[in-house]
Amino acid sequence: GVVSVDISRTFEAALVHQCAPTLAGMKPGSIFCFKHFSSETLRQKTSQWNEQLAPFGLSVRILLERPDSGSAIVYVYRPSHLKRILSGNAYRRFLSEAGYEDADLDGLLEQLAYRLRTQAEFPHEIGVFLGYPLRDVIGFIENRGRNFTCCGFWKSYGDPAETQAYFARCRRCIQTYVAMFEQGIPIERLAVPA
Repeated sequence: GVVSVDISRTFEAALVHQCAPTLAGMKPGSIFCFKHFSSETLRQKTSQWNEQLAPFGLSVRILLERPDSGSAIVYVYRPSHLKRILSGNAYRRFLSEAGYEDADLDGLLEQLAYRLRTQAEFPHEIGVFLGYPLRDVIGFIENRGRNFTCCGFWKSYGDPAETQAYFARCRRCIQTYVAMFEQGIPIERLAVPA
């Protein structure tokens, strides 16, 4: 009945609002928190969108499910884009030093999901899976989140002008996508093919 329509709307609305830059191809990955009503709905929605967005080079998976609080972290990403980034030597070295065993993308995501489940603190290396520049992820860890040059979608330790311009593009993308979605344009039409 009515409830399931609302649930579906919330999942889709969160997907567009939090993941627009990934849908638009500007970012390799985004996460959103989904307050769901049942594991069944969460799994059904995730697999439905994973299927519907696959032709555009996008994947959707559950990174963390907290049945006690009825919330989950859903990851929307572009596997080919992410593989390209993470295969770089600096990224591989960083992940290996962070304790990740060299694995394919699925293996790395399994390790990330395991850390999300078992660690009290949010694993900071998640930044590289969201397309944050490596220097910013390392800068955040080394500075414990302080001394950044600018702050928007993440804390940056690089050139503030360049980063601010990118943040502004992301914000415009989100505004445009949310407006289009609210006008009834389907998510598939918002997804840019890889």
